[in-house]
Amino acid sequence: MIVPTNALFKHAYGKYAIGAYNINNLEQCMGLFQGNLQSKAPFIVQLSKGARSYSHKRMLESLMKTADEIFPDAVFAVHLDHGDEATCMDCINSGVYSSVMIDASHESFEKNIEITKRVVQAAHAKGLVVEAELGQLKGVEEDVHAAEHVYTNPEEAATFVKRTGCDSLACAIGTSHGAFKFKGDQKLRYDILTEIQKLLPGFPLVMHGSSSVPKEEVDRINAAGGNIKGACGVDADQFLGATKLGVTKINIDTDGRLVWCRVHREFFRDHPEMFDLRDPGKVFIPEYAKFIAAKNVKLGSAGQLDAARAFCKANQ
Repeated sequence: MIVPTNALFKHAYGKYAIGAYNINNLEQCMGLFQGNLQSKAPFIVQLSKGARSYSHKRMLESLMKTADEIFPDAVFAVHLDHGDEATCMDCINSGVYSSVMIDASHESFEKNIEITKRVVQAAHAKGLVVEAELGQLKGVEEDVHAAEHVYTNPEEAATFVKRTGCDSLACAIGTSHGAFKFKGDQKLRYDILTEIQKLLPGFPLVMHGSSSVPKEEVDRINAAGGNIKGACGVDADQFLGATKLGVTKINIDTDGRLVWCRVHREFFRDHPEMFDLRDPGKVFIPEYAKFIAAKNVKLGSAGQLDAARAFCKANQ
């Protein structure tokens, strides 16, 4: 059941965080839905601008429609991740998405407001939800590049939300895009979340760059011929603490890529005679499902499926 993103926000706020998982292909889609159903969790499927161009936007949109049919017990929203204005408008008019993210965080404060406001007006006219971003996360994720952290200013965040009418806000609190998030101790700025929550009580906040980059995955990739050094991610045990400070959606992409890389490297190392892409795919799908289910436990969303379904139906 595809549901409005803001309905999931209302159900989750203060209790758990919704896992927002990026996918790019069929195998990820199958594993994602299976893992969320196994853990009985509502979730958000994220299709990025890069994912839409990797195959074709209509291919991914068709996957979402088909998944809704073959997994009738799933409760999920379909979200554009890190879109520019043109991509947001295209998704708003597609009839598939529940929400879009307009990322104009690289622009000036006033320009960010201007662009975000246009997207909000177009999205709200079609009943869609808009996520915006204020501040910048260090690192690289597809088309998003930033050399340094630009932390979100809480007072600016309150002004931004009021002037744009956006429905959720991605905040820069020290996480980073990609696999190389920290050097030494983690420095998540929960003090920033605390101040934003005071100024925007009940308003859903989003944490990007939240993959944990498990050492076991990295070590297994390297043992199978990889060369990933110094990767370090977010301690997933901190997720539930963030939900109490307004974080309602947590984005996870890199960890899923690590699972894909580990499965395929190990498979072809152990089976050098194999060449059928379906063989490692058969290993990856259940492995990815297991990863998703475990992540939902950390997010607190595991076990919330039936309650979320009832809430969304009652608030349609």
